[in-house]
Amino acid sequence: MMDGPMMDGEAFASWIRHAAELISADAERLTRLDAAIGDGDHGHNLDRGFTAAVAALPDGATPGKVLVAAGRAIVSKTGGASGPLYGTALRRAGKALGDAPEADAAALGAALKAALDGVQELGQANEGDKTMIDALAPAVAAYEAALADGADLPGCVRAASDAADAGAAATVPLQARKGRASYLGPRSVDHMDPGASSTALILRALADIAGEA
Repeated sequence: MMDGPMMDGEAFASWIRHAAELISADAERLTRLDAAIGDGDHGHNLDRGFTAAVAALPDGATPGKVLVAAGRAIVSKTGGASGPLYGTALRRAGKALGDAPEADAAALGAALKAALDGVQELGQANEGDKTMIDALAPAVAAYEAALADGADLPGCVRAASDAADAGAAATVPLQARKGRASYLGPRSVDHMDPGASSTALILRALADIAGEA
């Protein structure tokens, strides 16, 4: 494993708890974003899902088991398309981490890439389609670029979080090509995608926790 900061199971549990806090605090805004171009329930659905994820966190577990447990809870408790997508992301990331007691920068990068691959397989969306991929894909790319440049784990995650924020903002002028928003055609323009926005929040939570590693 690489030298430098690593994250153990408790750090990953702290990530899920912090993500739940950020989503809960921002649930109304996320729901307003979704009301403009979707079902109007994204923030509240995801808040419920992450609350369930926190309740399902196992004590003393490895990073992989933490994420798999959180993902499973999100699938079971989150309504709409969000549950399968976010749950798949966390479960794929958890499986990529395996049974290792800690994750270094390279392992976390591979887990985030596995999360992206899982979401794309399930949702069949690409960058530019105005979905959560518009935040997650640039985040993974930025993480990998930072890792290649020699950044440590907190630096890689901060780069990913910044890229996710920029990616979410970049969905505003896009016309949706996937999901319920795509039914609106040109009327989906000038609205931020709620999934991209919540994905940026989740990665911001990770960056906050990784900074304490």
